[in-house]
Amino acid sequence: MGDTVFVLVLNAGSSSLKFNLFDMGKEVSIAEGMAERIGLNDAILACTIDGDKRKETLALPTHREALEAILERLHAGVLHDTPVHAVGHRVVHGGPKYGDSVLVTDEVLHDIEAFAMYAPLHNPANALGIRVAKETFPDVPHVAVFDTAFHHNIPDHARTYGIPYELSQKYGIRRYGFHGTSHAFVAARTAILLCRPLRALKIITCHIGNGTSICAVDHGKSVDTSMGMTPLQGVIMGTRCGTIDPSVVEMLMEYEHLDYAAITDLLNKKSGLLGISGVSSDFREIELAAESGNDRARLARDLLTYNVRQFIGSYATVLDGVDAITFTAGIGTHSTYVRAKVCSKLGFLGVKLDPEANEHGTGERIISTPDSRVVVTVVPTNEELMIARETVR
Repeated sequence: MGDTVFVLVLNAGSSSLKFNLFDMGKEVSIAEGMAERIGLNDAILACTIDGDKRKETLALPTHREALEAILERLHAGVLHDTPVHAVGHRVVHGGPKYGDSVLVTDEVLHDIEAFAMYAPLHNPANALGIRVAKETFPDVPHVAVFDTAFHHNIPDHARTYGIPYELSQKYGIRRYGFHGTSHAFVAARTAILLCRPLRALKIITCHIGNGTSICAVDHGKSVDTSMGMTPLQGVIMGTRCGTIDPSVVEMLMEYEHLDYAAITDLLNKKSGLLGISGVSSDFREIELAAESGNDRARLARDLLTYNVRQFIGSYATVLDGVDAITFTAGIGTHSTYVRAKVCSKLGFLGVKLDPEANEHGTGERIISTPDSRVVVTVVPTNEELMIARETVR
């Protein structure tokens, strides 16, 4: 294989394990897939290896068996006798400590588990994935790449909540932000599309998917972002409520007789687009329902675009002007309706969307008119490639 470097990127959930194998000599993915329903006898392993798609049902009692099954198929398909040279791990929360990717040590792994206080639905699973991978690959470097790292140094006035300062300091309560690898990736690609250096641009990146966050990027650095201490704050999402009055939580707990676990489940898994539309958390299904006359689906669709516009308008003032607005992630990349609806009320910024460019085309592209004061772009994100790059770095 010569100088080829293989980097395996892992993203562990509580009952899933997503993987992507990169040939970093060419920066191309040669295999990807996901094990789902881990812990059950009818778990699903879907893989695309060297262009060959396969899906099978098998028993995967734990993440260890899932990783073993993935590696067995990788060695049969593309790795053969070649080793994996490094493993990069997506970790949702780096807490107040980590503003950069790091080699995983015992201390780092302990910190990731401790930061479950900020991300109880994510960090424990991320830590479990790292432990299993380190046992499987004990002799290669493992790198933790944090969703929060890109936002680590946002200004104090942007990250501070209006609670007693001593409590903020004691518990590390602050805005952390998420989707950092995505926002960093698409901001850099936007600069390339504009043929201008990233350090000279003010960009608003809109990561709109099942999870959604907006980010103000000033000369390559995140200076504000819509998600907060946890991924629950900000724009309405697939199943997350987004920003609400905290007293709503108190009221629901009292009158619906909900304990902490139940209200957490309600706000994270039963709210958002799903809760409002009553149709689905999948925006494609919501769009179809809205077009068929479903009023609740229309409301969910309108609320999403309204929220995104709110943050774009806010971040235009944070940045004192904006050079580019970039749409990414599943909805941002694929929904022509969302892009058109969001941009329809941004004329005050000088945004002029090209309807033809918005409706047609694939991949990275500019969808604003040549005389638009703000360039509007679509840039498909590639968080896994960013994690592989960080691992090599």
